[in-house]
Amino acid sequence: MKIVIPGGTGQVGTVLKRALSAAGHHVVVLSRHPRQQGEVHWDGATLGSWAGEIDGSDVVVNLAGRSVNCRYTPANLREMRDSRVHSTRVVGEAIAAAVWPPRVWLQMSTATVYAHRYDAPNDEATGEIGGTEPDAPGYWSYSVDIAKAWEREQETAGTPHTRKVALRAAMVMSPDRGGVFDVLLRLARLGLGGPVAGGAQYVSWIHDQDFVRAVGFLLARDDITGPVNLAAPAPLPHRDFMRALRTAWGMPVGLPATRWMAEAGAFVLRSDTELLLKSRRVVPGRLLDAGFTFRRPDWPAAADDLVRRLRSREMR
Repeated sequence: MKIVIPGGTGQVGTVLKRALSAAGHHVVVLSRHPRQQGEVHWDGATLGSWAGEIDGSDVVVNLAGRSVNCRYTPANLREMRDSRVHSTRVVGEAIAAAVWPPRVWLQMSTATVYAHRYDAPNDEATGEIGGTEPDAPGYWSYSVDIAKAWEREQETAGTPHTRKVALRAAMVMSPDRGGVFDVLLRLARLGLGGPVAGGAQYVSWIHDQDFVRAVGFLLARDDITGPVNLAAPAPLPHRDFMRALRTAWGMPVGLPATRWMAEAGAFVLRSDTELLLKSRRVVPGRLLDAGFTFRRPDWPAAADDLVRRLRSREMR
């Protein structure tokens, strides 16, 4: 198959391109800064010659969007929203204009659309959409608003011949440098991987190989449309998540951090505490109902595998 991945140069795109290429598919990445063969320039906002890559393709997987690992300033929030909404809109325009449109459009979304909660898991059918939680900082609602606008842009796109799926993805854990696992493991290796603000907040995640397998599963299932949670079925509290990561690496100590310490650290790292403090208790209801089987459903075993792969790579 020919698979086009707008915004495919980041961590998730790298994981997906590597796996799809290894499976024998022809993968084209749309990038603002193409650097290698198989990458084609686009600006993520306006139609151009790049649209010819979509015309005649089999699949589009749109991953475009500014990284959320930044300070949530008004300017950054605006760029996060615009980069997602505008790129989704123009991908829809390219598909609508295609003589031979792709049969499937997988659109990246985020599990952050769900409410900050501890009491029950969020699936697609009964999960609570966030933005109005009384115990969450008001500005967290911007992330939810961005997610809703992102999904709405795909939903309203006029692409009647293309099946559309919104990927409400949790954190994709891979041993690649620069990814979220790399950052969290670095903290654990330094002895700083203890619970943050008590550690009761839930962490939702998905192993990189299960993410790739879930994408393949959704491509093959013509009966699935709309939002789908891409998250392992066993989210767990942050304190347990980090303990399992420390155990996988062999680090017995993990210094805890208070909320104000997390805020100070996020300021220094030019990031935001929402990424650490929001309780994301998300489960993959539709995937499980459709018969998808996770190979790495539990975090301790997944962390062991990721550490083993990382160490194997470092020894080369």
